[in-house]
Amino acid sequence: MDYSRRELSDRLAAEYVLGTLQGGARRRFEALLPAHPGLRSAVWRWQDRLVPLTASVPPVTPSAAVWRGIEQRIFGETATADAATSVQQRITRWWERLGLWQGLAGAASLATLALAVALSLPGPVQPPVVVVMGTEQGPASFVASVGADGRSLVLKPLAGVTVTAAQALELWAVPPKGAPRSLGLVSNKGATTVLREHLLQGTAAFAVSVEPTGGSPTGAPTGPVVSVGHLEL
Repeated sequence: MDYSRRELSDRLAAEYVLGTLQGGARRRFEALLPAHPGLRSAVWRWQDRLVPLTASVPPVTPSAAVWRGIEQRIFGETATADAATSVQQRITRWWERLGLWQGLAGAASLATLALAVALSLPGPVQPPVVVVMGTEQGPASFVASVGADGRSLVLKPLAGVTVTAAQALELWAVPPKGAPRSLGLVSNKGATTVLREHLLQGTAAFAVSVEPTGGSPTGAPTGPVVSVGHLEL
């Protein structure tokens, strides 16, 4: 299941905060929270939306029937029990069960604290995606490193690519099908940093082509492609 999908993570977080996500699904969701920043962010968003609503809910006084049901569940008494015996039973059983309720309250507090800590912990650091670029005939000429956030790319030249004063090198993201999209001009003498959203989305390879100064005039590669590197995701 792809938890990086915003729609999926938002729906699961909403069900989790509302309490409708139960059983094994809820336990799996809680186990995934420490490793998925997107899920944690979705939970925080829904908590910010829903928790303030509780302040607008007016208090309601329970009816006598509701109170009797609560008393029967807590004290285990029957509706026809003698009044004096019932009072004594309430006191005795309440005292005997006080330790149980305190224990349950403590466990609930610990669980809440553990969840809060888990939500605050950063997820595991993902390694960058590294693509070695070159040609079939020659050695590697560039190496591209895409950060774990998928929004930054650093292209470092290795050797073997030269251009004239009237030429420039342009980097392209090549999809499995369709036209490549330009990621801008790059240098053959030093590292170039490219910042784009979703660098890896719909990208099967990176390529460098030789273009006129200022870049391709058509929005597509016009000169020879001098370096290519395929992604293996």
